[in-house]
Parts: sequence; structure tokens; C-alpha cells
Amino acid sequence: MHYIGAHVSAAGGVDQAVKRAVDIGANAFALFTKNQRQWKAKPLDDSVIEAFKKACHHHGFTPEQILPHDSYLINLGHPEAEGLAKSRAAFLDEMQRCEQLGLTLLNFHPGSHLRKISESECLKIIAESINEALAQTRGVTAVIENTAGQGSNLGYRFEQLAEIIEQVDDKSRVGVCIDTCHAFAGGYDLRTEASTQAVLDELDTVVGIEYLRGMHLNDAKSTLDSRVDRHHSLGQGNIGSAAFKTIMQDPRIGGIPMILETIEPAIWDQEIAWLRAQAGTAGD
Repeated sequence: MHYIGAHVSAAGGVDQAVKRAVDIGANAFALFTKNQRQWKAKPLDDSVIEAFKKACHHHGFTPEQILPHDSYLINLGHPEAEGLAKSRAAFLDEMQRCEQLGLTLLNFHPGSHLRKISESECLKIIAESINEALAQTRGVTAVIENTAGQGSNLGYRFEQLAEIIEQVDDKSRVGVCIDTCHAFAGGYDLRTEASTQAVLDELDTVVGIEYLRGMHLNDAKSTLDSRVDRHHSLGQGNIGSAAFKTIMQDPRIGGIPMILETIEPAIWDQEIAWLRAQAGTAGD
């Protein structure tokens, strides 16, 4: 089964995200459970939690089809004690919000060394941050998203993702989300079916395809190995259509949320239908 959707708005309450996913013909979706550009948010009240769970049940969304994303402010590899403590507290809150909503995945960007510590030390701190959050929560998997490698952000190489996972105590509750735009900007060539297949094989070898818990399907305005994060609509950027056809037809990839973060929400329904057609699952 292919779960395909988009990152939809939760304006007006997290339950509204469910309706917006349905409106674009999605059977998966991503959302922020709080304002992604604020450190703190008011707790979820019981009525909001109940409305979200009721909407998911009514429209047939299970937790494995939903990929919430944490705040952009969080840096789990922060080199300074105050910033790290603030990030860890915010990440724990995000994990707990997922627990409350009955969700089992939380997608996040790993972190940045801010050019103040080594990459290996930063990766170690990220893993320790994950361990702390997992120890204080139950049932939610920490899903590390690869980055484009802008600035001092880590996670743009598969080896870095693997190094974090290696240091996570409970490997049953850690995974990765591969963003195609980020991968391309990070140096992974996705311009042909053959090169995309090679990248997926490398992911399997370096990280392990069993850790793949979600994907962000985005074309790129940025160029190969540019380390610049600029998304584009499918087939309209420097990646092109072949990569997405290859991904949708890879027998190793299924049963995970595959999320559009492309730049034209008005055509998300068309992009979702096109992706289903590539997989031969138009009726899913």
C-alpha cells in the first residue's frame, strides 16, 4: 500500500488538517501539532485531541499514515548548554503531543554544530537528545530527516544518519525520512532512473531500508550538491520525473507516509494522482 499526501495546514485546530488531507485526495498527511516557529504553545486540550482522533477514525487515517513535523527552532545538536536544554525540552513536548494525539511518528531535522564543535561531537549530542526523549515517552518513533546541508546543518549524508542511529539505545523507535530535494542538494544524483536506484541502494547499504519510516517527495530548484534547500513541483525542477517514478515502483518502499512539500498546494491533488499512477495504485 502506498500512503501519499502532503504537509497540510493545521490552522483552526489539528483536526482541520485531516479534512484538508481528504480534500486533496490524500491517504497520508503531515502537519505541525503546534506553531512551528514558536518555542512554546498552549497544551492540547481534551476536546482538540478528541476531535482529531474522531476525524482520523472517520476518514480512515491510521497513525502509520501520519507524519507530524516538529518545530524548525529545535536544534538537538546545539553546542551550548542553554540552547541544547531549550531544544530538548521543546522536542520532548513535541513527542508528548504526538503521544496525546495517538500518533507514532515524529519527523525532525537532526541539528547543527554552529561551527562551534566537531561534526562527530554534534552527532553524538543529537543521539543523546533522542535517547532522552525516548526514555520519557512511549510509542512514538523519532524520525530523522536528511537535510540539504545548508550552513552547519548535519544529516545531509547517509553516513551521518547512520552514525546517529548507531548511538540511539532503542533502535526500534528511531528511523529516517528521506527528502528528495534535500538528498539532491546534498549530493545524491536523482536525475535518472538508474542513478535514483543507486541512491536507494546506497541508503539500504549505509542506513538500512528498514529504518525508512517516511519520505518527502519534492523536486528541486537548487542544483546537485549545492547544499541549498529550494523545493519545486514534481517534474518541474532539476530532479525531474524519473526519480519519483523509480521511488514509487521500488518494492522495498511501501506502508510509509510519502509527503509532498512542493510549492503549489493548488496542484497537490494532481501530484498525488500522478504518483499513484506511477505506482500502478490509482485505486488506493
